[in-house]
Amino acid sequence: MAEAATKMPVKTEENAERTSALQPRLPFGSLRREIDRLFDDFDRLFGGTPFRPSLFEMEPSWRREVTSAAPAVDVAETDKAYEVTAEVPGLDEKNIEVKVVNGSLTIKGEKQEEKEEKKKDYYLHERQFGAFERCFRIPEDVDANKIEASFRKGVLTVTLPKKPEAQKPEKKIEVKAA
Repeated sequence: MAEAATKMPVKTEENAERTSALQPRLPFGSLRREIDRLFDDFDRLFGGTPFRPSLFEMEPSWRREVTSAAPAVDVAETDKAYEVTAEVPGLDEKNIEVKVVNGSLTIKGEKQEEKEEKKKDYYLHERQFGAFERCFRIPEDVDANKIEASFRKGVLTVTLPKKPEAQKPEKKIEVKAA
């Protein structure tokens, strides 16, 4: 039986502070932000990928909070939109939050599981908890007011449509013999 995809709300917060995952925690934070900006400008000039974080934007592994593994994410670009796909097995749409804050797309998820077995000769009670958060910078050519998210069979798909002026029609160039 075919299962329909569930549409999910995408929260937009214009004046919220940047997420903690992007905030530098080093003593020379302002210097680091300025260097990040320079590298980002360099990436934009020479064709960097819009969703790839700068090396300086990532927090060192020894300073990160320990949480369950974040899901792998695929990012694809078409003529009309970017599509972010994340596999989140075992989660329901009510346990996933997608929001746009200050030019960043944030995907959060939380899983809580409790298992209890009572038998004649034993008692088993287990709890599992895990959370993840992934943040992506939104390219400037995305229409943030039209971002949509859908969830179907453990796969979250976020569609980021491009602004009309960014959707360039394809033009075929004729090759002439010399």
